[in-house]
Amino acid sequence: MTPDSISAQITDYANRADPFPLYAELRKQPVRREEDGTYLVSTYHEVRSLANDPRLSNDTSHRPPGYARTGQPAAETGLPPSFIFTDPPVHDRLRGTINRPFGPPHSPRFLDDLRGELAKVVTELLDAFDGKDQVDIVEDFSYPLPVTAICKVLGVPREDEPRFHVWADALASSLDPHSGEDGGTEQAQQARQDMGAYLTELIETKRRHPGPGMLSALAPDMTPADLEATAVLLLVAGHETTVNAISNTTLTLLRHPDVLHRFQKEPKLAVPLIEEVLRYESPVQFIPFTTALADIEVAGTTIPAGSPVWLMLAAANRDPQRFRDPDRFDPDRKDNEHLGMYTGIHYCFGAPLARIELHAAIPELFRRVTFSGLIEDPPPYRANAVLRGPRHLPVGIEGLTA
Repeated sequence: MTPDSISAQITDYANRADPFPLYAELRKQPVRREEDGTYLVSTYHEVRSLANDPRLSNDTSHRPPGYARTGQPAAETGLPPSFIFTDPPVHDRLRGTINRPFGPPHSPRFLDDLRGELAKVVTELLDAFDGKDQVDIVEDFSYPLPVTAICKVLGVPREDEPRFHVWADALASSLDPHSGEDGGTEQAQQARQDMGAYLTELIETKRRHPGPGMLSALAPDMTPADLEATAVLLLVAGHETTVNAISNTTLTLLRHPDVLHRFQKEPKLAVPLIEEVLRYESPVQFIPFTTALADIEVAGTTIPAGSPVWLMLAAANRDPQRFRDPDRFDPDRKDNEHLGMYTGIHYCFGAPLARIELHAAIPELFRRVTFSGLIEDPPPYRANAVLRGPRHLPVGIEGLTA
């Protein structure tokens, strides 16, 4: 990947705060071939079509020799890939098994029963703002809530969070196609080994002494290796994207005071507003690990079999051929069928939980807190180009209501 290639520019941290001009440039050529043979697909209908095309594989073993196998589990762990890096029928078997304790039809009340507990967590986090004139939304709010939620869902002791915080950051960073350039691959491998050892012990405890949470529920139905790989995925993905979604929503509203003022008077605006943020500031910017299993013709270009493909979700979500005035933040947008949670068989497994967390967090945050504004804009962003969101979001506070 040459330094001046558009994919290198997209992953360059210098463009993290505003990658959208690069995405607009990409859309001029819906399917673009990079010098290393990677194809970038950036327009809405083409991305959506490919994401639902069985000729495009998520199994990173199909990647060309020598090509970075983004997100692939470290060989040293001996674990199988998690289900997002598999294709049918393996994918369907694993995802179907995992879904049984998570949601309908087998567990219809599982997520709904979390609402009360999440509301209490939100209240506690906001109560801690009292007496402060400045907080970091990421560290003080948008990170603790999803971590508490995913620990509850899986049955992981919340007091163990400091142990997996560093592991989760390293594993999330491994999704970035350039993570190996600064030692990120080795860090991710070590993190996966350490987290794997932790989860192996925890899963064995759950087998002997079942308790609440998905790990206990899945233990009888999955091999230890598959369950461990699944737990690693859910523990990381189950909070990283939601942290970004809460932070991005807060940032977007503070940048649009007219919409914020309306939202504070119209709480029912929460549903379309949150969906518009998922389009406007996609928590997952692109999918960099798919591979063509056959020649695929897309928008007049043939993607040859064996070619790596990046599906540029954030670019597709601002495609003017699909969304009118796409660079405008508009919670009244109609027909907002965005790709912020992806689409097809790999549609975000945790999307229902993420939406519950967003609807618990955002209305209450802006009901109770009077903000004096952003302290730093743009804020410092995470290094990760795939899971894009602020690393810190310092804001000023004028008051807190009960």
